[in-house]
Amino acid sequence: MDDSFAVLPLTHAYRGRLAPTPTGHLHLGHAKTFWTAQQRAVQHGGVLVLRIEDLDRDRCKPEYSDDLLEDLVWFGFCWQEGPDVGGPFQPYRQRDRQSFYHQTWQQLNHLGAIYPSPHSRKDVANALRAPHEGDREVIFPVELRPATWEAATEPGEVNWRFRVPDGEAIAFIDEHLGPQRFIAGQDFGDFMVWRRDGLPSYDLAVVTDDHAMAISEVVRGEDLLLSAAKQILLYRTLGWEIPAFYHCPLVRDAAGKRLAKRDGARSLRSLRQQGITPEHIRESWELFPES
Repeated sequence: MDDSFAVLPLTHAYRGRLAPTPTGHLHLGHAKTFWTAQQRAVQHGGVLVLRIEDLDRDRCKPEYSDDLLEDLVWFGFCWQEGPDVGGPFQPYRQRDRQSFYHQTWQQLNHLGAIYPSPHSRKDVANALRAPHEGDREVIFPVELRPATWEAATEPGEVNWRFRVPDGEAIAFIDEHLGPQRFIAGQDFGDFMVWRRDGLPSYDLAVVTDDHAMAISEVVRGEDLLLSAAKQILLYRTLGWEIPAFYHCPLVRDAAGKRLAKRDGARSLRSLRQQGITPEHIRESWELFPES
């Protein structure tokens, strides 16, 4: 078991990204994380990419996509590549990038790193040896791994999972939070890479896009810290360069609850309608406790 930390240096021209999901209006938490991403790009004299992550057909709405572009511009964000300005790595909307994800699935399938997983949520729940509490990661039971499966050239109408190396430490240096270490099979189990509805998982999609768009540093909220370990396994398996990671503390309300898109009163659109300026918002972020 390799217990050494993988230092992920910025070895080439800096490329960062903003990756909003149009399932609602952007709130203060999004703004603060995105502002950090923009500052990092400016600090490194690099490029900032805007990518709309709109794979969720049911929850992502065109009106939210239009609104977020308007709200980002109003707040003072400036990107050099994106769906509205173009760039060398088009398209910049995930809904238009299905062929890229399919190619990644084919590579993982060819490498034997993934397997079909027809089990329902009920199957998984029944196979778990102990209940999981709160937001703790639900570990996919190893007994539900197939010993063999029929060779496939297409994903078909079934879920596919990545087989993690049980007991292996996935360690890296987060540019903000410092050393991080997760144990495959303990902190997370075999994770979804392709859904039976024909869409990639979040992890497969963002790894594919960040690689294809030459993103050198991923700036996002700390609620996605565990995802970095899963994504490092995908990068490593595919032989792709691993970007640096910078996970930002979450913005919370006075009660300590993390902000969500359903908190309309703290959306950028609502604050804008109240006549609050972007400058005032940036000066007042410290009023919202972090954890």
